[in-house]
Amino acid sequence: MAKGRTQAIQGLLIDVDGVLHVDGDPLPGAAEALQRLSALGIPYVLLTNTTIRTRRQLGELLRALNFPVSDDQIVTAGNATAAYLRTYYPDQRCFLLVEGDVREEFSGLTVVEDESATVVVLGGAGSVYTYDRLNLAFRLLLRGAHFVAMHRNLVWERRDGPALDTDAFLMGLEAATGRQALLVGKPSPNFFRAGIARLGLPAERIAMVGDSLTADITPAQALGMTGILVRTGRFRPSDLEHGQPDVILPSLAELPAWLTGMH
Repeated sequence: MAKGRTQAIQGLLIDVDGVLHVDGDPLPGAAEALQRLSALGIPYVLLTNTTIRTRRQLGELLRALNFPVSDDQIVTAGNATAAYLRTYYPDQRCFLLVEGDVREEFSGLTVVEDESATVVVLGGAGSVYTYDRLNLAFRLLLRGAHFVAMHRNLVWERRDGPALDTDAFLMGLEAATGRQALLVGKPSPNFFRAGIARLGLPAERIAMVGDSLTADITPAQALGMTGILVRTGRFRPSDLEHGQPDVILPSLAELPAWLTGMH
């Protein structure tokens, strides 16, 4: 299904997890689709809530999976959060609750694991989300520490199936402290605007391709972009009860044919 505004698509924002790969396993036809888009000269930026890998690490992974992408074509929630902290809290002590080794991304910031922290930052969930570390975050927030969330993903797809993500714990901390985290990644409008700026096109000429109606499609549509939902990753048919994408495709593999047929 498509609406009239899809006629003028000249660039793409593309989600990564659940669209290009699932936990490091490439989705069928996804690499070939990106190769085809590149050959067609259609510019794209990967806009992802990934926080467990740096931009460099993610770029290396994707290139190893035969995706034609440079690090400059990737905008991650982790990188955007690090930039936000350097801008607004450059001299403060940060407690990072995030799965994966992201020290490279947060270089130049003071990262601590104790009660001296004045900024609490939540990223991708995993085994690092222990009771003791969550309780430390809770106590720091009660004392007035700044509260920052890299993203609000509730679940994510792994090889072994769906898994709880950041928002499951973030909502608990917000309820327990009466505090609201400042959001950097999706579905924050500013995160999408960073991708739009990277493409250098008006929003109405851009389509957002993602597997989540709430994290990818609806916020992109609110900014004037076309929303293309793919039925891979964390997509569930029940998602369609919460909004209406402009286009629904079985997977990214069908995107080049749809785009060339549209023009």
